[in-house]
Amino acid sequence: MGQLAEHLVGRDKELRCFDQVLADIDRGGPAVIQLVGEPGMGKTRLLFELTAKANARGHVVLSGCAAEFERDLPFWVFVDALDEYVQGLDPRLLDALDESVRTELASVLPALSALGGGTAAPHDERYRAHRAIRQLLEHLAAFKPVVLVLDDLHWADSASVELLGALLRRPPDAAVLTALAFRPRQVPERLAAALERAHREETVVRLDLTALSRDQANELLDESVGRAAAAALYEDSGGNPFYLEQLARSVSRSRNGGSPVPAPDATVLEVPPAVGAALAEELALLSPGARRLLEGAAVAGDPFALELAAAAAVVPEAGSAEALDELLRLGLVRQTAVPRRFRFRHPLVRRAVYEATPGGWRLEAHERTAAALEERGASIAARAHHVERSARKGDLSAVAILREAGETAARRAPETAAIWFGDALRLLPNAASAEERVELLLARAGSLAASGHFLDSHSALLESIALVPDESVALRVRLTTACAGVEHLLGRHDDARSRLTGALENLENPDSSDAVALMIELSVDGFYRMEHDAMREWAQRALVAARPLGDLPLTAAAVATLAYACVLGGAIPEAEVHRAEAAVLVDALPDDELGLRLDAAVNLAAAELDLERLAEAEAHAERAMAVARATGQNDFVPVLVYCLGWVTRLRGRLADSAELFEGAVEGARLSGNNQSLAGNLLNRSLSALAEGDLQMALSTAEESVDLSRRLDEGLVSASAGLVLAAVLLETGDPAGAVDALVEPAGGKDLPRIPRAWAASWLELLTRCWLALGRSDEADLAAGHADAAATAVGLRMARSKADRARAAVALEAGDPDLATKRALASAAAADQVGIPVEAALSRTLAGQALAQAGQPERAVAELQRAAAELDACGALRYRNAAEHALRRLGRPVHRRTRPGQADRVGVDALTERELEVARLVVDRRTNPEIAATLFLSPKTIETHMHNMFRKLDVHSRIEVARAVERAGRATSDS
Repeated sequence: MGQLAEHLVGRDKELRCFDQVLADIDRGGPAVIQLVGEPGMGKTRLLFELTAKANARGHVVLSGCAAEFERDLPFWVFVDALDEYVQGLDPRLLDALDESVRTELASVLPALSALGGGTAAPHDERYRAHRAIRQLLEHLAAFKPVVLVLDDLHWADSASVELLGALLRRPPDAAVLTALAFRPRQVPERLAAALERAHREETVVRLDLTALSRDQANELLDESVGRAAAAALYEDSGGNPFYLEQLARSVSRSRNGGSPVPAPDATVLEVPPAVGAALAEELALLSPGARRLLEGAAVAGDPFALELAAAAAVVPEAGSAEALDELLRLGLVRQTAVPRRFRFRHPLVRRAVYEATPGGWRLEAHERTAAALEERGASIAARAHHVERSARKGDLSAVAILREAGETAARRAPETAAIWFGDALRLLPNAASAEERVELLLARAGSLAASGHFLDSHSALLESIALVPDESVALRVRLTTACAGVEHLLGRHDDARSRLTGALENLENPDSSDAVALMIELSVDGFYRMEHDAMREWAQRALVAARPLGDLPLTAAAVATLAYACVLGGAIPEAEVHRAEAAVLVDALPDDELGLRLDAAVNLAAAELDLERLAEAEAHAERAMAVARATGQNDFVPVLVYCLGWVTRLRGRLADSAELFEGAVEGARLSGNNQSLAGNLLNRSLSALAEGDLQMALSTAEESVDLSRRLDEGLVSASAGLVLAAVLLETGDPAGAVDALVEPAGGKDLPRIPRAWAASWLELLTRCWLALGRSDEADLAAGHADAAATAVGLRMARSKADRARAAVALEAGDPDLATKRALASAAAADQVGIPVEAALSRTLAGQALAQAGQPERAVAELQRAAAELDACGALRYRNAAEHALRRLGRPVHRRTRPGQADRVGVDALTERELEVARLVVDRRTNPEIAATLFLSPKTIETHMHNMFRKLDVHSRIEVARAVERAGRATSDS
């Protein structure tokens, strides 16, 4: 046979790149590299070279490969890479991880299933599993650099794609190299989007593999292949390395021995006909036993266990080892790092073998494999994979297995769960009850919605509604409300209203509990439309109908919905009456009864948030969250996160708020729900703005606005513009702020904004006009804020309105009035318990007092403001208050952490120097850092000089690297 070169040919550039990225992670940072090429271009061969180089450096190498026929196994590529390795770890190493992390890892990696003592988070929070994998990789890299190799990702299952997308958005904060390989035209859409974003952010290195040149092909083939034959092989292969190797094997191979096998269809394999023929010729040389074992392996999986392949092929144990030796000798399969586990030489070989097997034999082989897996105690997903390919229609045991697989996957891999539920539906006998079919349809619809397939979810719900018997009224109402909810997500608000009103009109008893449930949903419909009067009217009708029924959970739901509707419509006294009643009812319900109408606690918490009852709102939201997770009512989780995020931000726990909304953003990205993502991004922006992270605030606000352009003109669209306006004003663009604020809110008096919120955003508009020097418009906006606050009678609104009036008065040269209004604003904020807002008003009061010639009082207010802002973590606002103090000639004596004189590196930096250094990491210039910290450029230059000396560096880039390395070391410890 013609010999092939032992060394890698034509890939010098790629090998040099490998050396570079391995050197990068040796310095402690993460890296990502992707190999992109058509089938046979050598992606896997190059990854083998990368693995060898990493092993030579002493790195931990973890390799996984997606498989063409296993795309329904959740997290398969990561299981393949990590499972065997973590199974062999010292248990003490895993014990060092938090219990919540171990629980999430148990939901992903079968080897750690025994760690799953807790309950994994719902599908809305499946990002927690992604964080757990990231933390595991960081933990492993604390000892040695880790190289995570993921091959054939064009076949990755949806859960693996989501997890990889999360790792691309936020790579492990450690020495972890993630190496990816896939075919360019088959990469999943979500993975392509994540990679595109990584390219824009320059966090991934891409290597595109192309065909070999003629000279490189000749080098690969060796001199034993004649010049004419080599030219012919090159033409037939097109320079594709795998095709070239396959054809070279055929040149001088003996064509004797082995019974013929059907040649695989080259069009099915997507290879040139000559390559398909050469592959068939190679398979024809196998002995019958080896060929049968190879066919069993093609069914069992890639990689495959010898025993499983033998069971699928019905090869006796005594003959399986001999057959395997033959396959290894011919290079059709190869060993892996895991004992008794093997892989095909190339996915094309497996496909050729699989496609060549007779269909009937293949069905029985999958059935035998499923039985063998059951005997071994394999996971339900592994069994379901083969059951789906072999079960007969009407096989109830198969239906049960597929349903269990769907239920198991639903929390972490909802897209896969939807596939399992769909397979179970397909196998249901024709005589199955409508209820059983509807339950499967409903489960499938929920999983489809959770993975962002709203149209498919909607279709499944419509199908289920059509199956419901006339007498099953409660079930029909349940499905109708679920369908209307998906229609709202699709922006089909008219369809949702028509569906709900039609269902209500068709009820025989208009005063039944089912009627009340539909009325409550129609009230919620008013929320989506920003029709607060309609929302209130439907809630009132629901309450009137609910009271005589004696159903306390339903009554509580109606009262709470009415309370929230009244808040949004500005009827605050009435809202307070209904809130009080709802609180009594909800607090009296045990958790099991509250779970029957959990929307009672959810809407109560939302109403209490806007009614400035922050402690009650937090308590009810936390209880509702616990009940939602315990009962699987995950649809409520995003609303509850919103409530808790707002409460914690308003109460000054900015870090808690940022963490909540950071998770909510990750969850919304996974859900495919643009409305939810836009809403969570704008809330994350508000948290970042309060913390003083203008870069984060701006990027999240801009993304929210971009997303909102695809939505209807609703509350989310208007709010996105308001938040972007707040950020633009802080970054020095008041004109842009006005444009962002006014248009989506419906005009200068912001008519589309709920009345309870109007004063807050009118105060922002006031500041925008003042920054533009347009005092008349500012005075008008402050007047609107005053009127809005008076109309609703809320202290938070009054605080904002008074601050707007104070700002106008100060600009107009009336510091006494400004002081009075600003202090009134601070007092109102104190009454509500919103320290950041109170401190902002005190900062304004301090500025007014200074202008009024009362420096001592000014200093007192500014010092109090600075201390409150520092305690909350509102560092930019704190710096502004301290800047005002310095202008009054008062040095700031805030206790900052000094540098440690006996230490070197980052530990030697003072707290202020660390602040400057972190902004250097964010690529800020000296003038930008000075503006952010309210310091002079000269002071920043001094800090930079001191940092260069303490860190023994000579550039800003070296400062950034030193700080990043120190941050990673701290997180690891």
